[in-house]
Amino acid sequence: MNVTSWYPVLMVSDVAETARFWIAHFDFAAAFEADWYVHLQSTRDPSIALAILQGDHETIPESGRGRAAGVLLNIEVEDVDAVHARLTRAGLPMLLPLRDEPFGQRHFITSDPNGVLIDVITPIPPSDEFAAQYRADALPR
Repeated sequence: MNVTSWYPVLMVSDVAETARFWIAHFDFAAAFEADWYVHLQSTRDPSIALAILQGDHETIPESGRGRAAGVLLNIEVEDVDAVHARLTRAGLPMLLPLRDEPFGQRHFITSDPNGVLIDVITPIPPSDEFAAQYRADALPR
């Protein structure tokens, strides 16, 4: 299989509000926009995308209709401290405070208007214990 694109699609009750959130706080822009679906692309890297879909839209099989739940989106950034400061000033909820993890992350967790968890991460060197669990070419630096 030759995958040519991969991106999450969040099923939500308010497509416009959710799209505005991601555009305002995470540097996305709408590449396609309808009242039931918005395809967002990063303004910095067009290979990074996120779609927002009306959770009860007819294109979703009836058994799968609903809204985003049990989802944690990881976003790796160059400077997690700067993003944390900006999102805190913007009033986003900080569900997990900014902290260093021994497994190799400095991160915090916030959420979007639907309760989808957003884990904002900058990789850091892991502790010796966790470093031993990484494949050599995957070790955060």
